[in-house]
Amino acid sequence: MGRAKKRLKHFKRRVKIKGGKRPKKGEAVSALVKKYWVQRYELFSKYDEGIKMDEEGWFSVTPEAIAARQAQRCSGGVVIDGFTGVGGNAIQFASMCHHVIAIDIDPKRVALALENATVYGVEDYIDFVVGDFFQLAQTLKGDKVFLSPPWGGPSYTKEENFTLDLLKPCDGYKLFQVAQTISPNIIMFLPKNIELHQVEELSWLSSPPLDMEIEEHLFNGKSKAVTAYFGDVAFCQ
Repeated sequence: MGRAKKRLKHFKRRVKIKGGKRPKKGEAVSALVKKYWVQRYELFSKYDEGIKMDEEGWFSVTPEAIAARQAQRCSGGVVIDGFTGVGGNAIQFASMCHHVIAIDIDPKRVALALENATVYGVEDYIDFVVGDFFQLAQTLKGDKVFLSPPWGGPSYTKEENFTLDLLKPCDGYKLFQVAQTISPNIIMFLPKNIELHQVEELSWLSSPPLDMEIEEHLFNGKSKAVTAYFGDVAFCQ
């Protein structure tokens, strides 16, 4: 009984992430990506060495310090990155000597992720796959699954309480179930305004219930996002 209570416990930790160097004043940028471009060194510390981005990448890539923190929580093995985008998380997992299977449905984004991994010198640790995570899941084998699904663009901040059904391309419950067919050790990167009780439900609805831990990331003193850790990656440092 004691073990069951531990598994159902909601644990939330706050982690402060230091921001990277800021761009020089007066540098010209387009209005479309200005808000995110000024944070480019926080997204990729090696931005000036050949990092490639598309429009979606500017607002969807995980800031490097947070991605590094997520990677540090894993101890070896194969990581399945189901929505790799421009490769921010895959690079950090590979930098920690994990083998990564990085998947994205958009071949252009996979090409960008490969170029970015090459900038960091970790491309040999990553297998890039163009495909649909949901269709590929039954064929995948890995020790951990990392999920950073689209949040619906920058408009997610307008939601007072972001619910799991707002995740793209499907709701968070289905996404979690698909990930469990690969491994019970799951990491989910979620908006700062996510409904936490729904995240807890993902643990309770599992059979048996999974250990779960939630980290809130404070970036430059402000809440940036949360990461939920399930299974063996919960409570690891």
